[in-house]
Amino acid sequence: MGSWKKTNSCGELRKDDIGKEVILMGWAQSRRDHGGLIFIDLRDREGITQIVFDPEDSAEAHTKAHIIKNEYVLAVKGKVVSRLTGSKNPNMPTGEIEIKASQVKILNISDTLPFNINDKIEINDNLRLKYRYLDLRQSKMQRNLHLRHQVCMEIRNYLNSKKFLDIERLYSSQ
Repeated sequence: MGSWKKTNSCGELRKDDIGKEVILMGWAQSRRDHGGLIFIDLRDREGITQIVFDPEDSAEAHTKAHIIKNEYVLAVKGKVVSRLTGSKNPNMPTGEIEIKASQVKILNISDTLPFNINDKIEINDNLRLKYRYLDLRQSKMQRNLHLRHQVCMEIRNYLNSKKFLDIERLYSSQ
C-alpha cells in the first residue's frame, strides 16, 4: 500500500468536501454490520467520521473490516460521499457525510478495554485512574486538555509580551 499520509482529521470534513479522496487515521469508536455494509465510526482528537465498507466498492477493505474491533488504530483511504437521506446525523458536525472506504490499514490492534471510550457512561473513579491513559481519550478529557493548553498559552504569551523569561528548573539527583 506504500506510504500513507493523513489528509484530514476525523472532525473536519463537511458536505463541501464531497467527492474528495481522503486518508483518515484514528481509533475505531464503534463497528456496526448491517448485512453486507459495515460501518465504523473513526475517532481522533478532532472528532468522529463514519466510514462505510461496501464489498462492491472494495472486497479487500470489506473483508478486513470484519476483523476490526473497538479501539483498533486504523488508516482509511476513501472518498467523501453524502449520507443517504434519513441517515444524516444532525447531532454530529460530520453527520452529513461519510467515507466510502477503498483501502484500510490496521495500524495497531487492541485488547478488550476495561471500559468503553464513551462520555455517555459513568466510570468508577478507581477504574478511571488505574487506566488514566484510556480515560484521556474521552472527548470530555480531550476538551479539558485543550482548554488547559489554551489557558497556559495565553498566560505565556502575556508574560512574554511583558518581557518575562520562561525558565524551568532542572532537577538533579544531587
